[in-house]
Amino acid sequence: MPIPMREPMPPSISSSTAHVTAATPGCALPGTPLQQAAAGLDACVHCGFCLPACPTYVNLEDENDSPRGRLVLMRRLLDGEIALADEGVARHFDRCLGCRACETACPSGVPYGELLEATRATMRPVRGIPRVAQVVLTVFRHHVLLRAALAGARAVRATGLPRVLARLLPRRLAFPFAMLAASAPAPWRRGLLAPRARATVGDAHVKTPEGAAPPTPVVTLLEGCVMSGLFRHVNDATAHVLAYHGYRSCETQGQRCCGALHAHAGDLEGARALARENIAAFERTAADLIVVNAAGCGAMLKQYGHLLHDDPAWSARAEALSSRTRDVSELLAAAGVRAGTIPIGLRVTHDPPCHQMHAQRVVRPPMAVLEAVPGLELVPLEDADQCCGSAGIYNLVEPDTSDAVLAPKLARIADTHAQIVATGNPGCHMQIGAGLLLSGSGVTVAHPIELLAASYPERGSPRP
Repeated sequence: MPIPMREPMPPSISSSTAHVTAATPGCALPGTPLQQAAAGLDACVHCGFCLPACPTYVNLEDENDSPRGRLVLMRRLLDGEIALADEGVARHFDRCLGCRACETACPSGVPYGELLEATRATMRPVRGIPRVAQVVLTVFRHHVLLRAALAGARAVRATGLPRVLARLLPRRLAFPFAMLAASAPAPWRRGLLAPRARATVGDAHVKTPEGAAPPTPVVTLLEGCVMSGLFRHVNDATAHVLAYHGYRSCETQGQRCCGALHAHAGDLEGARALARENIAAFERTAADLIVVNAAGCGAMLKQYGHLLHDDPAWSARAEALSSRTRDVSELLAAAGVRAGTIPIGLRVTHDPPCHQMHAQRVVRPPMAVLEAVPGLELVPLEDADQCCGSAGIYNLVEPDTSDAVLAPKLARIADTHAQIVATGNPGCHMQIGAGLLLSGSGVTVAHPIELLAASYPERGSPRP
């Protein structure tokens, strides 16, 4: 139903009045990231179509926590009507998940995600970022620390302790352990995948299956930090599927974190530094295309051109990398997904990651992947376009709002009576998986590519 036109100013910003200053001519924040992105604000016509698409507005019912309200706040920051140090106003930006569902709903093409990151980057020197976010971003920025942290997480997960603690501790303490437990390979995989040889990410120039037409592109996989650290089984499944489709693959040394967490938190310089390392690494490979099986990372790589647009030494190289990046489902659907031959008799519902659906606009391909799996009973998920509340590290820094956003998602999943929720992003996988575990549900989470891989015979077998 169309949203009635309202006044563009949010109804109230009570906490900000103490910091309101006299309006200054021109821009009050010259040279800041927000000022540089300000042209995007002009596209907003305050129509309100973004409101029902926004999970924080739907759950908190405050227009200051809607895209339209936040855009007005951005304009008031630029005009000098609100100080950057105003904590009351900053809370409305902190609560934003950055899911970018508003971009899909917006008829005017407002680049809300870019504006949000620019606003947070402008505020960051004044108010900093939460301590837990500082720790996480520091670890993800330094490769040695990250590898050590993920190795430790795998070791703890292998003990089975996270699942036990998730059931014993208070929810706030239990949730991180439940997330770790949810990252483990699900029980359904054991009987289906254990007997098969798996292609690995490092296999260079995997042999084309007999009878397959030689593919044009050589591909390389963005191994991902969390994907390689906690979801190696998904990377292995991805390599198996690519090999079965006849793609030659090569390994890319020197990959780093994609920088998405840093950009979302307002640490644009940290994100740019990581982007440059990745661009240089992928330039050294013989690959024509970069395949990504984590929606948030794929969206970030496709955004490198924008991230480095004002860097003369890197802008063209960043655009080139962005143009070579493909979500794995996007790649397979464009070529034609090969139907599996081994039936997988499971009831499955699909929850599309926000950064796959709204940021990359990859909507149909994941369903094409699932439809190629014989025996699957696919059931629709109501409000599948709504965020699950993960949003990178949002569930750690804004746990209450994250829980509020997750609750309706879990209810909708229960309504499907599905055995598996398929989703293509590690953060969504762990968020939904943790919620299911803590609710006592027997539903598990899987990547769509895992299900497709389970329906293919062992590596090297002729494809049908």
